[in-house]
Amino acid sequence: MGLVIAVCGMPASGKGEFASILASKGIPVRSMGDMVRAEVTSLGIEEGPNVFGEVATALRAEHGDDILAVRLTSAVDSLLDEHSIVLIEGMRGTAEKAVFVEHWGTSFISVAIIADTETRFQRVISRGRSEDGDRSTFQIRDERENGWGLDQIISEAEFTISNNQEITEFTILVSDWLTSL
Repeated sequence: MGLVIAVCGMPASGKGEFASILASKGIPVRSMGDMVRAEVTSLGIEEGPNVFGEVATALRAEHGDDILAVRLTSAVDSLLDEHSIVLIEGMRGTAEKAVFVEHWGTSFISVAIIADTETRFQRVISRGRSEDGDRSTFQIRDERENGWGLDQIISEAEFTISNNQEITEFTILVSDWLTSL
């Protein structure tokens, strides 16, 4: 069996950049955030700063905190048939991690991307995603995701990569990390 890597981190820490770097090296990526975005689209809800969090919370309330992870495992398994490494971008909670650990065992590792709060907020302002908002929305999102256990899975990650620097330096750090695997 190949290796499944899940990347976690607070909003705007650099999970998407991490995923882009791995994708550029031929590693397939499945995004948990994209699953929520697809759910918003399928429900026909207009996008806004609180919408994605509300839909993710509603999914978890209706189907369990592990719903996105459960839905994702078969797609990742299919990719493992043809790839030695698959990346899951955006693991956000302890329930999701538990599904992955149970399903893939020692073939699963997690990576935490960390960045300081002000750096993350400046990235939110500059990236202009529909789920991003003002500082209040940013803080609410941090609190909601920590409520799912994000802070715990960050602290428990097998690897931690700092992302308080420019993208060029981050790319080098991630590439070096990947080579060391």
